[in-house]
Amino acid sequence: MRGHSRMSNTAETLWDKAREALHPARHDLPVSAEAAASRACYAAFYAVSAHFALQDRTFKKHTTLEAAVHRDLVRAGLWPKDLGEGFSRLVKLRYKGDYVTTERVAPADAERAIQIASRILKTVADGNPTAFHGLFEL
Repeated sequence: MRGHSRMSNTAETLWDKAREALHPARHDLPVSAEAAASRACYAAFYAVSAHFALQDRTFKKHTTLEAAVHRDLVRAGLWPKDLGEGFSRLVKLRYKGDYVTTERVAPADAERAIQIASRILKTVADGNPTAFHGLFEL
């Protein structure tokens, strides 16, 4: 894909951010489940945003992107239902870790978040092989 139009540049940047967010999620897990879950959520957010950027669609809010995931990917039959549910789980965990002061993100939940985010990145890469071919490593 590397750099033809403004939108492909946007998709490329978002994809790079997705891959870059996944690494600290794994690194942060032993130190902070909240940080790991948050980075996993951002990895998925950026990956899905890169997918939609290829269609000249951009999102600034997690909730708007979450709605598009369910409407345009899950209901359209492009993603399995459990992957859409996984994306929603990531959004909820990020909110819990970043804003809820009475509860903590459990390490097992953060580990699962990293697995979900990895699966989302792989699904986006597999669904856009021309754009992201060879640009995804677990």
